[in-house]
Amino acid sequence: MSVEKIRFEEQIADSVTSFLLALRAIAREGNGAEAVSLLLLEISQVLLAGARLGAQTDFTPREEFQPDVGPEADIDELRLRLAEMLDSIDPYTFVFDPYVPEVVESRLSDDLASIAIDLENGLRHYRAGDVDEALWWWQFSYVNSWGNLAGAALNALLTVVAHDRFDTDFEANAEAVAVADEMLEVEPGTQP
Repeated sequence: MSVEKIRFEEQIADSVTSFLLALRAIAREGNGAEAVSLLLLEISQVLLAGARLGAQTDFTPREEFQPDVGPEADIDELRLRLAEMLDSIDPYTFVFDPYVPEVVESRLSDDLASIAIDLENGLRHYRAGDVDEALWWWQFSYVNSWGNLAGAALNALLTVVAHDRFDTDFEANAEAVAVADEMLEVEPGTQP
């Protein structure tokens, strides 16, 4: 096995591990204000790993059927903590397939939990020493599931940040304009 392939495997496994640890830490902290920025960063990082997998020639597992590596991790608590923390920004919509545009209603907490399940499954194969299966699973699930969900979640979180940073409070602005007009002794609704 080449040194480059070993480094590639380790880098992907490190990215997956980092994402899963960060996601659990973000959910545990429960700080919604910080969570959006942190999730934006973590999803971007794991999408880079996914893009690297997607750019590779298809990986081929050694066996036709996926070997059993035990039960999936229980992520219900993670999902619930994320839903509670994200509260009003948890539900969102996106277009799953831009070539067959249909709006999908989803929840960030559900999608992040689904991404975690896909990544964790590959990580169990990796830790069991079945690197070929891990790479195949991560690539397959990136192209078929978690890559699209991560992209949609990233877009939703970026939209939250954009609204937070660039939207203006029109009522507050109207009040400020009225106060300024009064200070300048201008009749309301007229421009000098």
